[in-house]
Amino acid sequence: MNSRLIRIGILLMLVAGAALTVAYRDRLDVVALEGWIQDAGIWAPLLFMVVYAVATVLFLPGSLLTLAGGALFGPVLGTFYNLTGATIGATLAFLIARYLASDWVADKSGGRLKQLINGVESEGWRFVAFTRLVPLFPFNLLNYALGLTRIKLSHYLLATCICMLPASFAYSYLGYAGREAVGGGEGLIRKVLLALALLAMVAFLPRLVGKLRHGPMLGTASGTEWGCRRARRQSGDDEVE
Repeated sequence: MNSRLIRIGILLMLVAGAALTVAYRDRLDVVALEGWIQDAGIWAPLLFMVVYAVATVLFLPGSLLTLAGGALFGPVLGTFYNLTGATIGATLAFLIARYLASDWVADKSGGRLKQLINGVESEGWRFVAFTRLVPLFPFNLLNYALGLTRIKLSHYLLATCICMLPASFAYSYLGYAGREAVGGGEGLIRKVLLALALLAMVAFLPRLVGKLRHGPMLGTASGTEWGCRRARRQSGDDEVE
């Protein structure tokens, strides 16, 4: 009973927080946020990472925060703080979903949904890695969805942190270049061109990963079906369709 009440309490707080976030999304002022974080002094990096983690849990757009991190802390430290905050937030969402509903989903799921979950679980960290490199699904929603599977937390954490690095660096540098453009810094054209090149690299990365796999691409219909078949073969109940 106590465990059930705790779960209900966490769920209600999460729903309330997400609802407030959606209701006041238009009032998100990145400039005010930057000023608030800069006023924190030596605690600014820690405060920024906490804000980023909470924003991830509450479905706030991470791209704006990533650009702000690059503008505030530069491309290197900005990437580190962005990546750390995003990884912590993604892990918290994963754990919340696993604690609240993973057992219920495992008991109630069946048919096509069960096959889909088995396919994702059979891929494990590879599925997490691909979805981080290829944003087929909204980042915040995907964190919760993966928590409903039985993917190992360590695999989820490492794949998330490592495979979000390219996009995190690209957007952090873009935020840095934007700040330099506003301030009229030196080498502006070179910095803008480098930012565009990094974004182009991130956009091309999914195709490169797909070619390197030499098989069905994860995240596609055929890749999901392949994962489902693989999971059924491993469980010894593959059927001829």
